[in-house]
Amino acid sequence: MIKEKPYNPIELMAIIASRHLEDGKLIFAGTGIPMLAAALAQKLHAPNLILIYEAGGISPKASMLPLSVADSRTTYKAICCANMPEAMEMLQKGLVTYSFLGGAQIDKYGNLNSTMIGDDYYNPKTRLPGSGGANELGSLAWKTNIIMNHSRRRFVEKLDYMTTPGYLNGPGGRERAGLPPGTGPHLVFSELGVFDFDEESKRMRLKAVLPEITKQKIIDETGFELLIPEKVVTEIEPTEKELRIIREEVDPWRIVLSRGDKQPPLTEELKQTYDRIYEKSE
Repeated sequence: MIKEKPYNPIELMAIIASRHLEDGKLIFAGTGIPMLAAALAQKLHAPNLILIYEAGGISPKASMLPLSVADSRTTYKAICCANMPEAMEMLQKGLVTYSFLGGAQIDKYGNLNSTMIGDDYYNPKTRLPGSGGANELGSLAWKTNIIMNHSRRRFVEKLDYMTTPGYLNGPGGRERAGLPPGTGPHLVFSELGVFDFDEESKRMRLKAVLPEITKQKIIDETGFELLIPEKVVTEIEPTEKELRIIREEVDPWRIVLSRGDKQPPLTEELKQTYDRIYEKSE
């Protein structure tokens, strides 16, 4: 019998990703799980992590999770309340270490699709949110981290649409397209593993498996051929401290965390907890 985990996949991915964010770096965080990971890292081990938000919030202190990149929380105790052109200019100047993105599809070179599913752009099976600033972030930040759920429908041989460039068609692809040398995808986080990219071939490579996940499970759930090293480390399970902070301080309303719940917890006890949080924030 499979033992029920004390955390859901969104909590797991955000916590694992947060551990890989370094103190003192500049990071452009996208809406959703990337924000979770960045805020958690700032509260746990990277107090000087400099968060930049697309709408212009520069280096705010982590409060409760912003609802979007234009939420007022993105300017809470910020060093600057700029605007979108100024924020994007920081990318163009080469000041941003990390961009942190999600997506609906990813291929072996780290190219991302967040635009549409189907083979007809004008009549897609599913219309997705689109790029926002994802193309600029993936094009101009020195390193791009990606976080997304793992399945053969998402880790695909060929994207239905390319929204954000990874290594395009392999070695030299970014440079031929005129993108800054030395930039590109860095790490990919899913509920199954952590992945990086081979320096020579630019193909996605398994870096670490998550607790109780096998290499074969990852291979089965990936729609392209992964590079698999002989030895792969296993990430440590989320700690009680990490879970407490992400639940109680980062996303107490479970705006993003609830996406990983099988059934949203709507017990009377939880409702009372939400009421207390609301009263405290007033």
